[in-house]
Amino acid sequence: MVQIGSIKLPDFPLLLAPMEDVSDPPFRAVCKEQGADLMYTEFVSSEGLIRDAIKSRKKLDIFDAERPIGIQIFGGDEEAMAQAAQIVEAVQPDLLDINYGCPVKKVVCKGAGAAILKDVPKMVKLTAAVVKSTRLPVTVKTRLGWDEQSKNIVEVAERLQDVGIQAITIHGRTRTQMYKGEADWTLIGEVKNNPRIHIPVFGNGDVDSPEKALEMKRRYGVDGIMIGRAAIGYPWIFREIKYFLQTGSHLPPPGISERVRVCLKHLHAAVAWKGERTAIVEMRCHYGHYFKNLPAIREYKARLMQATTLTEVEDILHEIALHYASGMNISLTTEAF
Repeated sequence: MVQIGSIKLPDFPLLLAPMEDVSDPPFRAVCKEQGADLMYTEFVSSEGLIRDAIKSRKKLDIFDAERPIGIQIFGGDEEAMAQAAQIVEAVQPDLLDINYGCPVKKVVCKGAGAAILKDVPKMVKLTAAVVKSTRLPVTVKTRLGWDEQSKNIVEVAERLQDVGIQAITIHGRTRTQMYKGEADWTLIGEVKNNPRIHIPVFGNGDVDSPEKALEMKRRYGVDGIMIGRAAIGYPWIFREIKYFLQTGSHLPPPGISERVRVCLKHLHAAVAWKGERTAIVEMRCHYGHYFKNLPAIREYKARLMQATTLTEVEDILHEIALHYASGMNISLTTEAF
């Protein structure tokens, strides 16, 4: 069993990463159904929460069926982060996570996200301010360092643990790498096997198959794995990894009816949460992932991109289900969506 504060997770839990414009309640719902053990919201700006920005406040929406769930915040000012933590606590998530890993320019330029990796003392002060301002368990998601010359994650993990964080997730890249190249799990393993570290250590980066999950578990001894991009349009990765770890065998890939069912569940949840117009537009980025590699899908893709009502999208998805209901093994096809 893995424990974060009072939160008890199963042995070797699988976490859904907080992904901007992806990890909203509708997406989290389908990942939870498929076995995600702990999930996080999209990251929320501490400054936005204090200003009562509508977009930031909307990201605080959580539901009982998602638990355990953490709300992730980011920012570069101690007072703002502490105030944001108090706002988050009022929503009653199971934990609060601090983002020190986002590499995108618009966040880094504000001195937040991965920018904090250049100033470890500031990172420690920010973290201590958040820990002191809330009764929630505080966790951190970060990277190996800013660049190849500053991979200081072992020191960072020790110092953040010393000021009270109760778990850490490490993405195996530096900020300068963004999402390019292969994730390096070596230092993640060093953090986990550091005798000074007693909090759970989760690894993140490039885990997109059951075999990779098992390899990272065995080679580096991490307490669990956080999965991000591999879950987009393929929430089944959680159940497939769990089954493989338990049995050493593979589950069959989801058939077309299952893909359509889950896509429809995602769509309906999005409509209920965002309203039909917004949901129809924002779901367009997910269809390509749900039906990736289906042959001769381009016509359906064009229609899904042009559909403007829920009824239209439902009709097209049902057509896809009927058209591909011949039982083909879609994992063996090669034409991209």
